[in-house]
Amino acid sequence: MSMRNRNALVGLALAALAGSAAGQGADVIAGEITGPSFWGGSGGVSAYSIGTISCNIGNVDLLWDDTTSDGTPANLHPLMSQNMFRMKDGRFEQIGQSWLKHAFFAINGSGLCNPVCDDANQGGNALGPGCNDPYSSSLNGSQSGLGPKFEVNPSNGVYPWPFTGDGQTGNVLYKRIQVANSDMDPALNAGALYFGEGHYVTPDDAQADNDDNNASYRRINVGNFSSGGWDVDFTGSTMRGSPAIQAWQDNDPSVTLNALDVPNDGRFWVGYKVSDNGDGTWHYEYAIYNLNSDRAAGSFSVPVGSGVTVTNIGFHDVDYHSGEPYDNTDWTGTFQESGAVVWNSPATQAQDPNTNALRWGTLYNFRFDADSAPENVDATLGMFKQGAVNAFAVPGQGPAALTVDCLADVNGDGAVTPTDFTAWVGAYNANAPECDQNGDGECTPTDFTAWVGNYNAGC
Repeated sequence: MSMRNRNALVGLALAALAGSAAGQGADVIAGEITGPSFWGGSGGVSAYSIGTISCNIGNVDLLWDDTTSDGTPANLHPLMSQNMFRMKDGRFEQIGQSWLKHAFFAINGSGLCNPVCDDANQGGNALGPGCNDPYSSSLNGSQSGLGPKFEVNPSNGVYPWPFTGDGQTGNVLYKRIQVANSDMDPALNAGALYFGEGHYVTPDDAQADNDDNNASYRRINVGNFSSGGWDVDFTGSTMRGSPAIQAWQDNDPSVTLNALDVPNDGRFWVGYKVSDNGDGTWHYEYAIYNLNSDRAAGSFSVPVGSGVTVTNIGFHDVDYHSGEPYDNTDWTGTFQESGAVVWNSPATQAQDPNTNALRWGTLYNFRFDADSAPENVDATLGMFKQGAVNAFAVPGQGPAALTVDCLADVNGDGAVTPTDFTAWVGAYNANAPECDQNGDGECTPTDFTAWVGNYNAGC
C-alpha cells in the first residue's frame, strides 16, 4: 500500500470514528502513574522514566495499531510523554522531559478505571471502553521504542511512522527524562516537592476532542545518591486527568490557575502567584504549561502600572536533548516604557522554526519584582505559529500604578491652584521641605521658578 493511500485511509478512519462516537468517542487518560525507574547518572545529570497505565474512559475502541493487516507500519497508536517538576520557594518549574514512548500492544485489562472492560477483541490493536493497559517505567524507558516530540502534532495526534530514531539506543541518558543532580539534591533544595507526569497523545482521542484530560501527575520522593544520581520513588495517589501544574495550586492555595483554549488548536494552563517581599516590593511569578497546542507560544507579557519600578526579571525553561532539533536559548525579558514586562522567544517562526518556543508538553516560567502591590490585569500570550488570531488575553495580576506626589501641590489639598504659591512662600520662609521644587535638596529662590514649571505642568 502506498504511503499516500494509507494516509488517506487513516484520515477516513478517524473521520468515521469521530462521527460515530455518539458525542464521546475514544478517551484515553493516564489512570495510574507507576515506577519510577532510575537509570543512573552521567556528568551531573540523571536519567529517569515513568510508568503509565492507560484507561479508555470513552465509549468506543481506542486504536492501538503500530502495523496494518498487511504489515505496513501504522501511526494509529498512543504516544506517552514523561515529565518531572519541582515546587520550591513558591515556584513551580519543569526540571526534565523525555522522548515519547510508542505503544505497540493493548492488553485490555479491567478494574483500574472501570470494573467492566469491553474487550476490543482486536488482537492488541485497540483498547476497549473501560479497559486499561500497563506500560511499566522500565518499558517506557526502553530507548529503542522512544521517538522525538518535534514530529508530533498534539492538537490532532498526527505523527509520522516509522519515527525518527526508531530502534536507536545510546548512553544511560539518551531519550530518557534528564534531570540535573543539583535540581534534586536535598541539601540544595530544602522544602522542595517533586512530581512526575505521564501524558498521552493519540489520533482518535484528539479527533474526538477528548485530549484535555490526557495528563496525570503523582508526587515523587527523593532518596539516596548512588550510581551518579538521586534515587526516587512515588508517594500518594495518581491525580487523574490533571497535568502536573495543578500540583502547584493543590499544594499552595494562593496560586491561581486558568485554562486558555486556542481555537482549533490546543490548551495552555496559566498559573500565577504574587508574594509580598516584605521590603516594599512584590514578587510576580507565572508558570505556563502548554498541554497540547501545536501553534505553541512565542511571547508573554504582563501589564505594569505607571510609576512602577521593575527589577529581577527572570525566565526558566526545560532543555530538549538527545537530538531534538530545538534550540535551548533562553527567552529575553524586558521592561518596556509602554507599561509591560515582555518576554520573547529568541526568534520568530519565520526567522527560525527551531527556535526556543513554548511547545507542547513543556512548562516555562516568567517572573519579576516590582515596587507596587498587585491588581487584576489581562496578561497576553502570543502564538509562535501565526494564524487568524495571534495573541490571547488571560487573567492574571500585575503591579498597580503608583500615585506620584505632585510637587506643585504644596499645601497638600490634592489640587494644584494659585493658593499653592502662598503655601510655597510659607515653606520658603520656614525653609521647609516643600520649598524644594527642583529636587536639589536646598530651598533657594530658584525653587520659585521650578514651582512655576511644576504648576504649569499640573504637577
